[in-house]
Amino acid sequence: MAFSIFRVLRFLRSILSPAAVFVGFCCTLTFVFVLYQPNAGPGAKQRVGWQSWDVISETGASASLDDTSKNSGGVNTPVVGTPSQSDAADWWNVTEQKSQTLDYASLPLDIWDPLLPHDTGLSEIEITQCFIDPWYGEAFTSDFCAPATTKEDDAYKGKWVRIPRNLNKQIGMMSLNIYYRRTRRHDIPLVTDLRILAENETPSPFSSTWHRVSHQVSPSGEKLYLWYKAEKTLAQMSARERQDELITEIDVLFGDDQPWYGFTRLDPPVSEGTRLLQRESVWITYRRGVHIPPRAPPLHFTHDGRFKIMQIADLHYSVSVGDCRDTPLAPCKGSDNLTNTLLGRMLDAERPDLVVFTGDQLNGQGTAWDARSVLAKFARAVTEREIPWAAIFGNHDEEDGDSKELQVKYMQGLPYSLVQQGPKDIHGVGNYVLKVMSADASMTHLLTLYFLDSGSYSKGFLNWLGWFVPTEYDYIHQDQIDWFLQESSSIDPIERPFTPDSGKDLGRIWKRQASDQVTPDTVRLAKPNALMFFHIPLQESYTAADIDPLTGAPLDVGTHDLEGQGSAKKQDGFFTKGLLQALESDHRATSNAREVKVVSNGHCHLTDNCKRVKGVWLCFGGGGSYSGYGKVGFDRRFRIYDVSNYGESIRTYKRTEHNEIVDEMVLVGYGAPTPYEGRR
Repeated sequence: MAFSIFRVLRFLRSILSPAAVFVGFCCTLTFVFVLYQPNAGPGAKQRVGWQSWDVISETGASASLDDTSKNSGGVNTPVVGTPSQSDAADWWNVTEQKSQTLDYASLPLDIWDPLLPHDTGLSEIEITQCFIDPWYGEAFTSDFCAPATTKEDDAYKGKWVRIPRNLNKQIGMMSLNIYYRRTRRHDIPLVTDLRILAENETPSPFSSTWHRVSHQVSPSGEKLYLWYKAEKTLAQMSARERQDELITEIDVLFGDDQPWYGFTRLDPPVSEGTRLLQRESVWITYRRGVHIPPRAPPLHFTHDGRFKIMQIADLHYSVSVGDCRDTPLAPCKGSDNLTNTLLGRMLDAERPDLVVFTGDQLNGQGTAWDARSVLAKFARAVTEREIPWAAIFGNHDEEDGDSKELQVKYMQGLPYSLVQQGPKDIHGVGNYVLKVMSADASMTHLLTLYFLDSGSYSKGFLNWLGWFVPTEYDYIHQDQIDWFLQESSSIDPIERPFTPDSGKDLGRIWKRQASDQVTPDTVRLAKPNALMFFHIPLQESYTAADIDPLTGAPLDVGTHDLEGQGSAKKQDGFFTKGLLQALESDHRATSNAREVKVVSNGHCHLTDNCKRVKGVWLCFGGGGSYSGYGKVGFDRRFRIYDVSNYGESIRTYKRTEHNEIVDEMVLVGYGAPTPYEGRR
């Protein structure tokens, strides 16, 4: 018996020893090749999301937006970054926007451009008076109005650069211009201070480092002279002095409003404005150091699925402080500034996530003859509150000279701007797309915003003075329709209604699929809802509205009988060939829902209705400025689009200058009228 037990134990030992070695070896292999990961590996390129798999970038969410916009239409698709390990930081919530690395040495020294972020200083300043505009000389030969120079001075101090802003523009034929030299040399004293003084005055305390220009800076009246101080070389300046004291650009401001971003006005003005002679003040402005405007973060919903848009229509700002029109306000002086104050109140009350200026930012009509001076102030109430904003052009914006291409460049140089020029091979300037993403780590595209340029005028004639007199408004052309359909077709469908992915690991994701979290039966694959903005309305905005089958009443809410029809007489069929063809799903047999749920226009200051035509809501913003025409008794107003339920619901209303909420209605989603089911 004892011998048998011994043999059994010996047998078990012979089996268990190799088995233990084999199991240990397998565990070692499992740890080395499966559990242990010495690098991120290919799995770091993907993330399991509730909606889909996302290809992500290792650069992080703070990457420059310029590197993320690959769409020819200018879609602001952000680079997806690895989500933060802490709930305290969201993917869009970066404390410092990283801009493109600037090669300051590549910036041209002999071209004046106030938007270039020069860190180089000025070595010399001069003012000249010329009988002929220097532009003519530059166009054919050279600038014969420039100060005298030699090749040695050009090589040592830099070439003369003219600021193409005639200080005498409003008074006479003589051209009065500022010139300066710019250099990167480290052994030349650079300008750190400016003064404007009367003829018999000198800077105090005075030193030999102060220099007075040879010609007066004032175009008329008291003789005023520009003084500049060039004391230290670049090598002698500390980093702080280079940023806080070194003057890197000079500009000219017309009118008494705020200068361009980063610039400071130099007191006193070289020319005082006078309302009697309809002349505006002329100021010299300057910039110290480098001032790169802060950039807007990527557009995104809140964590509870909301996104609010405020439409600001038809500001009609001028170089002057503006003239009040059709308002009982008394006194009403400086309508542009009063409007900015009103905008501030509306923005504080609504706190929108995005502001859209829907055209006619400039009044045109001979009062907006210096576009940059006007653009310096039109968005100030928005930029001061650090709100992202976009803009489109109206029929008045280009009337007084500066092209739309140049105005886009100016607007892009303002803080928190999302304005884009769009494709150059189609009609208009400012045809572009913005996308609004979810707040969770999946960064799902939940709302599309289309912006189009409806043009200015398609017909007109020249009167006996040579002025262009328009007779017909412009419209959206066929190449823009093709572009829109192309952009629409490039948008991928998502699973709707969207459910945010708040999970941090796979366990949380599996938990979603528990029995108490059943996916609704209405889930479908479809493009996100879209809103569209352009200035001049379509002819369909004045046709019969859809009928609500529940009430039998037309789906038309708001005011539209106080002015005539504002659409163009001619069209290329954008409503039929564009809006009605872009469906939210390719399964046309089962759904007739339009991708673009709302079109929002400006142009008509006394029209603010929303009308549904064949399933598309055509809405007006109403006039929001004391500088544009209006009607006593019809308050200035601003349209709000409150998008909720992660893009599924769109509610709209208007807030008036007296803080009244009018015509609140649900356009899309729960509580909205029955969806359109008619034929396309």
